[in-house]
Amino acid sequence: MQFGLSEEQEMIVSTVRSFVETEIYPHEEMVERIGQVPHELGLELKQKCIDLGFYACNFPEEVGGGGLSHMDFTLVERELGRGSMALTHFFGRPQNILMACKGEQRERYLFPAVRGEKMDALAITEPDAGSDVRGMKCQAVRDGGDWVISGSKHFISGAEHADFFIVFVATGVDDTPRGPKKRITCFLVDRDTPGFEVRDGYTSVSHRGYKNYILYFDKCRLPDTQVLGEVDGGFQVMNEWLYATRLTVAAMSVGRARRCFDYAVNYAAERKQFGEAIARFQGVSFQIADMITEIDAADWLTLAGAWRLDQGLPANREIASAKLYATEMLAKVTDTTLQIFGGMGLMSDFPIERFWRDARVERIWDGTSEIQRHIISRDIFRPLGV
Repeated sequence: MQFGLSEEQEMIVSTVRSFVETEIYPHEEMVERIGQVPHELGLELKQKCIDLGFYACNFPEEVGGGGLSHMDFTLVERELGRGSMALTHFFGRPQNILMACKGEQRERYLFPAVRGEKMDALAITEPDAGSDVRGMKCQAVRDGGDWVISGSKHFISGAEHADFFIVFVATGVDDTPRGPKKRITCFLVDRDTPGFEVRDGYTSVSHRGYKNYILYFDKCRLPDTQVLGEVDGGFQVMNEWLYATRLTVAAMSVGRARRCFDYAVNYAAERKQFGEAIARFQGVSFQIADMITEIDAADWLTLAGAWRLDQGLPANREIASAKLYATEMLAKVTDTTLQIFGGMGLMSDFPIERFWRDARVERIWDGTSEIQRHIISRDIFRPLGV
């Protein structure tokens, strides 16, 4: 087994980390303070990413993307995890689901997204349908050859910057032995579509500046040309393109944990109590040892999931394990680092309290820890007929 990175991968890591340290870190305190990324700054960051040659690096070269492998892209996301999500959002990674675009959709949505001319936002979650995707109430019905959408979505990240939205809605119901089962279809919805409105969302303690929004559909009419994939084929599109987003959450959690760990190590080496550095106390040094062990374990789990994708091997369970372990590891690392800093860890003089707050959401979005445990256990027991 090869555990080291290639020369090219080392260059990717070095380049992205340098970008985060020089272009992201200096603006983090300001974004925390005002709760948003100024428009001009966002455009500046996006252009710098384009100039660097990393914009849409998660897309194949044949559509204008960077053509990175799953492993390479996971390394990119790991390094981006070190910085504020509100700011790294502009290090453009359009939704891979846009690869399902066909015909004119490629010219209207796919290619402009890859070139950085348009930005997208993904909309699945509803107030009463989070983990239970099939419980969604936002629906589209046929009317005169068009689709008419009514309902709402919430917790929509990046909506303030989006030119169009990738929206999953219910388009029918099937009767099954296990009860009614909703059919799901994916639509491409332009921001200025009549009957569609983007409203401010909720105030979150995690990732300030990376805001969430609510989408409202009031008899919003769309033609068949706005269907992404096949009618009633939303789950197939979702399973083919979206499940790897859990790997992104795992990778970013590892990156953020490593940055937090660096703060813990340096502080423990410098902070003195009873005449010596607190790093010499086993109560602190053993915590440092546990932290690096768990960070490394999460890192290897995450990279193993990416490697399986590149090999064309089943990776659903492995990705769920990576997402579960990495996000729960991040919670421990940020909490332990705060404990090592003591009272100062809660002060805004250091970013530790921000890392601590930001870590909480990782165990919820892109599938809660409970959902990941369900995926893992079902993968184990399904072959046994249980």
